[in-house]
Amino acid sequence: MAVNSPDILYRMAFAGIRGMGVELAQRLLDIIPSEKDFFAISERELKSITGSRSKVWERAFRDDTLRKAETELRFVEQRKVKVTYFTDDNFPKRLLNASDAPILLYTIGNCDLNAKHVISIVGTRRSTHYGATFCDKLVEDLSKMLEGEVVIVSGLAYGTDINAHRAALKYMVPTVGVQACGLNKIYPAEHRDDAAHMVQQGGAVVSDYTSQDQIHRGNFLARNRIIAALSDCTVVVESADKGGALVTANIAASYSRDVFAVPGRVSDEYSKGCNRLIMNNQAASITCAEDLVKAMRWESKLIPEQAKELELFPQLTAEEQKVVDVLRKNGDQHINDLAGLMAMPIYRLMAILVELDTKGVIATLPGCRYVLKR
Repeated sequence: MAVNSPDILYRMAFAGIRGMGVELAQRLLDIIPSEKDFFAISERELKSITGSRSKVWERAFRDDTLRKAETELRFVEQRKVKVTYFTDDNFPKRLLNASDAPILLYTIGNCDLNAKHVISIVGTRRSTHYGATFCDKLVEDLSKMLEGEVVIVSGLAYGTDINAHRAALKYMVPTVGVQACGLNKIYPAEHRDDAAHMVQQGGAVVSDYTSQDQIHRGNFLARNRIIAALSDCTVVVESADKGGALVTANIAASYSRDVFAVPGRVSDEYSKGCNRLIMNNQAASITCAEDLVKAMRWESKLIPEQAKELELFPQLTAEEQKVVDVLRKNGDQHINDLAGLMAMPIYRLMAILVELDTKGVIATLPGCRYVLKR
């Protein structure tokens, strides 16, 4: 909606009422002619119409909400922020299927939030090399399999969120960051440049919070419902036993969206949440982009042989394959420990590791440790 629309002020105020979701807004507007009428009618009439004595219907409360909306309108006009209301044609259609989703979004950027395939990627803020590598490979392969028809959504937070956004930037995939604060700032501030690149590269930063709202802990959990609702499916890359990513997964499931989790070793702290989601049948296990595309019954742009190649390592010698098998079974290893497991002299093992690194099969970690890339 254009910011000079005569209805925008009242719609912004209407959306600013605490607890106002799609379901409640539709119910109220079935009774009250318009948002402007909502702020014009008397307190007694409004309470009579709704059958409720909530304080949000009180004249003083509504007047204060309208004043805040006037301040916010000046902000969005100055910053050229887009305001999209739930009755607008370009409002994200997936949000309309989530009863508690916001009825208005503030947006910077031109990303199509109604793209054919929208995937949210979430996880721990303490991402490991395993999670970061998987995230990068997942987005790379999705960009090939769903060429030009995929958007990646996450929350701009540390760890998995920013890994997902940066992978999308790397592979030229539009990506959307959902903020837990207004668009007068980027949180965390360290990701300001990432957010700017996201907008420049066809993505967006969105929020249902105003520039006047303060950041507090509850905002982040509330923000997660938008991440889940904007997407066809949610992928949890890594999570401890508790965390915001698991909350997002549960919200996505409550919206009847598909949930996927990346399995990990049972001993790994940040795979425990994912393993539990899979074990409890709350998420389907995926090990690659092809798993996700098949589970969603999406059509891949690649022919079957090309899709299969995304999962396979380059052709390996017998010794190289043995190293791969050991690393797959035992996880990242120090070169001394790996030599022991291989029963091989270090000088010989080093030559194999260099070749595997050249082929893009392994990565070298600090402290002479090695890990599989995929």
